[in-house]
Amino acid sequence: MSEFKNYRKTTVQKMRPYIEGEDLTGISVADVDTPEEGGMVAVSADNTQDQWYVAKAFFQKNYELAE
Repeated sequence: MSEFKNYRKTTVQKMRPYIEGEDLTGISVADVDTPEEGGMVAVSADNTQDQWYVAKAFFQKNYELAE
């Protein structure tokens, strides 16, 4: 196995708020995540069908609004 290294993103990430109880069909959710208010749904800039849930704690720690 190769060594882990630190990488910084060079682009912004398009996201929208997760809405409590919404149908997440077609949105990837990691087994360790439980969707909750404050979480976000991210979408690929190259493929709008590629969407995934971003946990609330991870979002709050790693993202800020880019205006």
